[in-house]
Parts: sequence; structure tokens; C-alpha cells
Amino acid sequence: METIRQIIAYKNYFEDFLLALDIRTQNKIYKIISLLETMEKVPSNYFKHISGTKGLYEARVQLGSNTWRIFCFLDEGNLVVLLNGFTKKTEKTPRTEIEKAKILMSTYYEEKNGN
Repeated sequence: METIRQIIAYKNYFEDFLLALDIRTQNKIYKIISLLETMEKVPSNYFKHISGTKGLYEARVQLGSNTWRIFCFLDEGNLVVLLNGFTKKTEKTPRTEIEKAKILMSTYYEEKNGN
């Protein structure tokens, strides 16, 4: 399969989240990341814009009755930057998790632009 998007993780937030999970969950997350890399149009049950934010998305992972979310954003068109992840336990994504992701995204751009 052809790679459409490049995926990178910002600092160690995503890796720390991933390494705390069991191997089955890690494998499922890698499958979702592979979809992000190779699918032209990723279905919204796997990748969705977070309403009320400017450019913040969540990669959506489900295994059995468990759900995880990985925040990310697009930079320069085809670059997906992975941020923090969390285990989703409620219907709505907690504001605190969204705020943390927004801060990380802002810090990424500040560092990239040399501020």
C-alpha cells in the first residue's frame, strides 16, 4: 500500500500512552495508524475532527467494549502529528484531555516556528 500521510509522534506523550497498554491494544492502535497512513479518506469512526477546536482530531480505537482516543493534528497537509492518548470511559471526551492536546499542539507550533 502506498503511504499517503507521514505519521510522527510529538515528544514522548504518545509513546508513554502506548507502552502502558497491553499488546493486543497496541496492535489495534498500530492498525488504526496504518489506516491513517494509507487511506485517502479515513472513515469517521477511526478519525474525526474535534468540534470546537481549530485543527485538532482524534484517532478512535475500539477493542471489545474498551475505547481509546489519540489526539493528533495535520501539519503541512500530509503530516499527522500524534499527541497524547487516553482511555475513554465516558460518552463525551473530557475537556481536560482536549485542553491538554490543544496545549501540546500550540507548543509544537511554537517550537517549529522558533518561538
